[in-house]
Amino acid sequence: MADRSFLDWPFFENRHRKWAQALDEWCAANLPVDHCDVDAACRALVSDLGRGGWLKPTGIDAGEAFDLRMLCLSRETLARHDGLADFAFAMQGLGMGTVSLFGSDAQREWLARTRAGKAISAFALTEPGSGSDVAHSTMSAEKVDGGWTLNGEKTYISNGGIADVYVIFARTGEAPGARGLSAFLMPADVAGFEILERIEVVAPHPLAHFRLNDVFLPDSALIGTAGAGFKQAMSVLDVFRSTVGAAALGFARRALDEALERVRTRELFGAPLADLQMVQGHLADMALGIDASALLVYRAAWTRDMGAPRVTREAAMAKLHATETAQKVIDAAVQLFGGDGVRKGYIVESLYREIRALRIYEGASDVQKVVIARQVLGGA
Repeated sequence: MADRSFLDWPFFENRHRKWAQALDEWCAANLPVDHCDVDAACRALVSDLGRGGWLKPTGIDAGEAFDLRMLCLSRETLARHDGLADFAFAMQGLGMGTVSLFGSDAQREWLARTRAGKAISAFALTEPGSGSDVAHSTMSAEKVDGGWTLNGEKTYISNGGIADVYVIFARTGEAPGARGLSAFLMPADVAGFEILERIEVVAPHPLAHFRLNDVFLPDSALIGTAGAGFKQAMSVLDVFRSTVGAAALGFARRALDEALERVRTRELFGAPLADLQMVQGHLADMALGIDASALLVYRAAWTRDMGAPRVTREAAMAKLHATETAQKVIDAAVQLFGGDGVRKGYIVESLYREIRALRIYEGASDVQKVVIARQVLGGA
């Protein structure tokens, strides 16, 4: 049983505690799912999460704000039970985050479907030549009569190939660099949308590299105003970056749970592993890192929920610490399991594969350090 004492911290309200408890019970009854067919598993997870009402926090009504604490609690809980379930939940929020924050009434009609688990969403920002450096995106959107024509490629797009709707960031050219990007809402069934490659990674998730070939989108597909795409993308990431730390926290908690069970029941030299001081030292480091990560994650979420317009520094710290710490915690758990730690079928082995990508996506660890340093220097 994962430590739940953190729910008594003053960061949370009773509604958060009730949500976390209810979701944990649902997860225990429904997760993990079979990952053999990842696409089918993701579709089923989105449907089941939507049917259960668990996707409601992934979108907001006009004039509302995201409940970031609810998002973080959801991701932590889901990740502790099944990494693919966390992925399915997270992408419904990130995928439609731009629409939640900046979409028109007509565009927001998609939110009713994504929150109900009846449509799958995707957030298409990364390109073959621009990952962390979004300002150098090259996908183009040319203004034509009645709309826009889009050309270019996107890669490492989560839910690519199975999504029903994509938020696409393309260069409209109002100004150089970041100021010349715009966001568009694109249904998956448009003419000219071509999947070039389905990308396989160490922890299987639906990912794709795709190309837009003279894809026509009407004027109504533009989200907000032309040239606002970079600010919109950064606003979305400012909300959801903390939730990546929360997912890492869930992975780390599960790793500690598995390690505790192992060292209590596995004997070495005639006594449980837990009696060895070196093992106890590992457990202490794991617990310390987890609590520190939780404090940073829920500080960021609470700060945003209390009305802070941006939590750039807090979110970067939360993501950096939680993901890097989870990697160390899971590695320690693998070590405590010995040979079984790298054996297929053991949870710590799957956690070892799941955690690695979190130190890269939505801002790699080195980029988070740059962000934090700039925030510190700017405040000096």
